[in-house]
Amino acid sequence: MKLVLLAALVAALVVPAAQARTSKLVATDGPGFTITLTQSGKKVTHLKPGTYTITVADKSNIHNFHLTGPGVNEKTAVGFKGTKTWKVKLKKGTYKYVCDPHKSFMKGSFKVS
Repeated sequence: MKLVLLAALVAALVVPAAQARTSKLVATDGPGFTITLTQSGKKVTHLKPGTYTITVADKSNIHNFHLTGPGVNEKTAVGFKGTKTWKVKLKKGTYKYVCDPHKSFMKGSFKVS
């Protein structure tokens, strides 16, 4: 019985810590004509529904980072250069990110399911 309680306690402590690590995303635009969204250093192509913290590194004043999808429409301003942090709730669906002035070639997308 003590072993079962100990296992439950360990699981209760480990699972939230793992979820907190996986809920952080990094968005970058610039300084050249690049735009990315990564998680733990890897390009995001698929995520599970949930709440995520996105740190946006806007490295050029001629670009912006604009994320849209079900219930989400977040963007930095063209002309802004710096870091912003967003907390977003991602639902099932397709999400797109672009640099608005260069949306024909600075773009990406990912699915949430």
